[in-house]
Amino acid sequence: MLGVSGPLNCSHAAIQSVLPQGTSVDFVQNVPSTSYFEVPPGNIPYPTSPKNLSSVCVVSVRVQAPANTSYGFGLFLPNDWNGRFLAVGNGGFAGGINWLDMSVGTRYGFATMSTDTGHNSSTTDGKWAYLQPELVNNWGHRAMHGSVVAAKQLTEAYYAKKPAYSYFHGCSTGGRQGLKEAETFPEDFDGIISGAPSWWIKHLQVWTTRLALNNLPRTAEHHIPPDLFSAIGAEVLKQCDAQDGLVDSIISNPYECNFRPEALLCPANVTNSTAARCLTGPQIGTVKKIYSSWTLSNQTFIHPHLAPGSEPGWPVWLLNSTVSDNPSQFGTEYVKYFLGLGPDWDFRTLNDGILALAQQFDPGNASVSPDLSKFHDKGGKIIGYHGLSDSLIPAASSPYYYNLVDQSMKPKGIEVEDFYRIFMVPGMGHCGGSHVSFNASWYFAGSSQAPLLGLDVHSVPGFSDAKHDVLLMLQAWVENGTAPENIIATKYTNETEHKTVLRQRPVCMYPKEAKYKGTGDIDQPDSWECKLPSEAAPVQKIPTPSPTGAASHILSGPNLMLVMLIAVVSGLCVAASL
Repeated sequence: MLGVSGPLNCSHAAIQSVLPQGTSVDFVQNVPSTSYFEVPPGNIPYPTSPKNLSSVCVVSVRVQAPANTSYGFGLFLPNDWNGRFLAVGNGGFAGGINWLDMSVGTRYGFATMSTDTGHNSSTTDGKWAYLQPELVNNWGHRAMHGSVVAAKQLTEAYYAKKPAYSYFHGCSTGGRQGLKEAETFPEDFDGIISGAPSWWIKHLQVWTTRLALNNLPRTAEHHIPPDLFSAIGAEVLKQCDAQDGLVDSIISNPYECNFRPEALLCPANVTNSTAARCLTGPQIGTVKKIYSSWTLSNQTFIHPHLAPGSEPGWPVWLLNSTVSDNPSQFGTEYVKYFLGLGPDWDFRTLNDGILALAQQFDPGNASVSPDLSKFHDKGGKIIGYHGLSDSLIPAASSPYYYNLVDQSMKPKGIEVEDFYRIFMVPGMGHCGGSHVSFNASWYFAGSSQAPLLGLDVHSVPGFSDAKHDVLLMLQAWVENGTAPENIIATKYTNETEHKTVLRQRPVCMYPKEAKYKGTGDIDQPDSWECKLPSEAAPVQKIPTPSPTGAASHILSGPNLMLVMLIAVVSGLCVAASL
């Protein structure tokens, strides 16, 4: 980087003048306050343009990488800068700059960056990876680190001041990217938010295909048609709801529930189990497989299972199509193109040898080790979270990794909770959202959550503080030493209006979970306390108040503008996926 004596102006020439050799400017654009930034055409996974930006300088940069490859990054440099740097994550196998999530960070005042991971594809498309190891290395770890280094240098040059703190915010592949940074490039960030991380990707994607095979072929007697998934979910809720001391359509810890699928067995003389909303004996066997972790014959543990309560997402992820035998592309594309078995590989031939191949090669060095000692030693902090109704990445994979980190750190004299804490979110799906049958509190400004409320939203409308907003919570821990004990999650009556709150509840630091105190409004966080699972509470049946009841209240304040109904964003939820 060339030396500069003062702040830069927002121009192509000025930006190019401070970039190192092998790095070039794609474009520079000055966006005035309250304007609309139009995402460049051809950005396959992240096409949606953010609205009502604060005044920013928009920069797009291209970086040369090995084997004649390259990767790019986008950078929003706000005029009203808070003195800090933020990188946001990607989703699945996607390549593309995540301008929409960048805009959320910029509204806080961060100089905000996203990498395109070195290619352009949808979240489920892995064809670009076939026999291209350097492209896979860019996606697995190189592009994020290289983009962060260059973007931080550019930020310092632009403002003539080094960022006081650097943060990362991502979910799924983004969650994995954050943990990979902590493991491999600990100097890049002071604080990391890692939601639903695909940290064990060399096992996860093989498991994804194996999961679907449990329910295939569609002509088999053990096959459960998607029309019956909701019946399984209703029985899960019936059996598991009360374990937190309150029957309220929300399962606080589904992995504690001793679910008995035999309750769904069809009675005598049923000829159509789908119409009768019941299961046959072979179908009960399939349910047990879905709710069982993958363990080899020698008792080697491979991957945790989906949680009871994840059923609303099964039609999307258990099968890629309801009219064919195709499993989710996340699993099949990984084996075909990342592992190199080619486009003609038949998923029906999946065997332990393919698992061994994934373990041996770990394409892109993308999986994450539990040794985070270097990140701890430099004073870094990590907040992790995972939706317990996640149907794409089993929620249990997060505490499994957390416990591995604990086992790795304790012999070195490090207490894991001193720098790393995770929060398991009841009723939340993959990275955000809650199914209508749960209406659980899920919103805390996690990665990719704000655009689900509106294209110009950031933080938690009406509750922009470190108790309700996970990014502000991380700042408080890193900058003030205020370690989080719980996150107060919000459920709005109407998500896209986000004026009236239906309920708020604490999401407790693992291994604790929220327990109803026995008195008070069940939709107010003060009526709950964080306890270990063994500290059982008596079960109470209290009807959930209607949205117009005493638990609802109207918010006020400058954040409560009425936003446009969010359009269906191509790849938005899936872009937060994996």
